[in-house]
Amino acid sequence: MKPIFKIYLICLLLISCEDVIEVDLNTAEPRLVIEASLNWIKGTDGNLQFIRLSLTAPYFDDTIPPATGATITVTDLNSNTFNFIENENTGIYSNESFIPELNGVYNLAINYNNEIYTATETLIPVVPIEFVEQKNDGGFTGDDIEIKAYYTDPLGIDNYYLFEFLVIDSNNLDLEVYDDEFTDGNQIFAFYSSDDIEPGDELLIRNSGVSERGYEFFNILLQQTDEDSGGPFESQPATVRGNCVNQTNPSNYPLGYFRVSETDIFTYVVQ
Repeated sequence: MKPIFKIYLICLLLISCEDVIEVDLNTAEPRLVIEASLNWIKGTDGNLQFIRLSLTAPYFDDTIPPATGATITVTDLNSNTFNFIENENTGIYSNESFIPELNGVYNLAINYNNEIYTATETLIPVVPIEFVEQKNDGGFTGDDIEIKAYYTDPLGIDNYYLFEFLVIDSNNLDLEVYDDEFTDGNQIFAFYSSDDIEPGDELLIRNSGVSERGYEFFNILLQQTDEDSGGPFESQPATVRGNCVNQTNPSNYPLGYFRVSETDIFTYVVQ
């Protein structure tokens, strides 16, 4: 067989294999997604809080539909009721009179499409971030910047932490969770590493106290989220159930979590 005929035959085979494959995915009924993280930032009055409601969407959709028209209240054990009002039709609901209380118990109630969703959480205190250290030759290749945010865990108390590392310029967010099972009472650190940050980048580090159940929820969620998936609120291999319950129709359970935390913020400029 002559070489030119061989090349022609290979090209013909390649072209004949280029079939368009239609992926027919099942579409489930939309579920309510509850993003209710009430954070009392140290040094503030904590009065302004936000809750976001959205709906699940088909896998290949680029937009997240907001859940509009809901009625949302948060109550405490002191008979205070905090009404969250929607900002137009955004699915973002706010309250400007929230009263945070360390170790206070709060109850969330959402009425959406005539179904009642509820959850209960305790406002968990947190210790401050004391200082930050940086290493410039980290990672497997030695090119990653590594950040360690140090804090001292209280002795004799079970503590659970949610750390958020937000690169301001790129709006890139990384989450990490920690417990004190093997570090009770010691000075320890939360760890962040990236080859995408550069000297001069502003890094916002947030440390929030979470309950044991909150820790378990975020831990499982993050285990299912690899670095290429786009974030913890993208589609997951399996459904991760939070602490919110549909009291009207339990089978139509929501996604998301209701969290109430004290939060410490440390702003660090990458060297």
